[in-house]
Amino acid sequence: MSSSLSPALRIVFAGSPAAAVPSLSLLASSGHDVASVITRADSPQGRRGVLTATPVAVEAEARGIPVIKANRLAGEATERVQQLAPDLGVIVAYGGLVREPLLSTPRLGWINLHFSLLPRWRGAAPVQRAIMAGDDITGATVFQLVPELDAGDIFGRMTETIGAQQTAGNLLGSLAGSGAELLMGVVNALADGSARSEAQVGDVTLAPKLHLADGDIDWAQPATTVHAIIRGVTPEPGAFTIVDGVRLKVLDVAVARDAPRLPPGVIDLVGSAILIGTATDPLELVTVHPAGRKAMDAASWWRGRAGATATATMTTSTEATS
Repeated sequence: MSSSLSPALRIVFAGSPAAAVPSLSLLASSGHDVASVITRADSPQGRRGVLTATPVAVEAEARGIPVIKANRLAGEATERVQQLAPDLGVIVAYGGLVREPLLSTPRLGWINLHFSLLPRWRGAAPVQRAIMAGDDITGATVFQLVPELDAGDIFGRMTETIGAQQTAGNLLGSLAGSGAELLMGVVNALADGSARSEAQVGDVTLAPKLHLADGDIDWAQPATTVHAIIRGVTPEPGAFTIVDGVRLKVLDVAVARDAPRLPPGVIDLVGSAILIGTATDPLELVTVHPAGRKAMDAASWWRGRAGATATATMTTSTEATS
């Protein structure tokens, strides 16, 4: 909550996915004035392609906050924000860049809640890339938005341990909540004039957006590497492999350290576990999603297919990106 001794800020909030909703909710309940929300336009979702509003749009409309739907922060969107004369812009996973003249429109500029420990993992997929790289620690950073990608001075940060079985979806959900609290503290500090920032220090690493091909599992890699990649691409874009000529989504695995080794990609029933070989220890397939069917435990999938063993392979690059 903003202090009664601190002036309330007039805020424009930009965000789109579910990870941005906790931040919007806190801001809207804080005593500050969220004058408008900018979010991406409705898009087709699901097999039937139903046109669906973003989670941020749904939250804003439920709270009676005016919504600007735009896939680029330019043109009409910029003009509407300029008319609002905001004190501060706040952006959380909007899915687009803020450029001039919008960047300097708010009196205090824009601050960004980013789900990494900047300058590590600048870019669109910081949580996913941290897990895929095998990082043990990540966190969230609130920084001043500048023209260079995720390079502005830092107002605050928090850290969080990455669990050994944690997926990108799980971790992002956790960071969305704790990061919202961090963001709220920075907004209040900006309101009362106590906010202090410092330049980013350390080696820069980049976190480019993930594509379908990033989920195409290479079983010739070590088990820990494969495990990290599967967790990092779950739930989006999703991990998959080809078995019996059909794409199989891999939702959950565990490293089977005491099990006999199998050649990379070879799948076999060992005891009660469905194991698949890697360059080192095998992985146990826990939950899978066969094409055209519902997600299921790996044992049920295995019983439903013909043959005693199988070999999982990667697709060609063309197939993986289609």
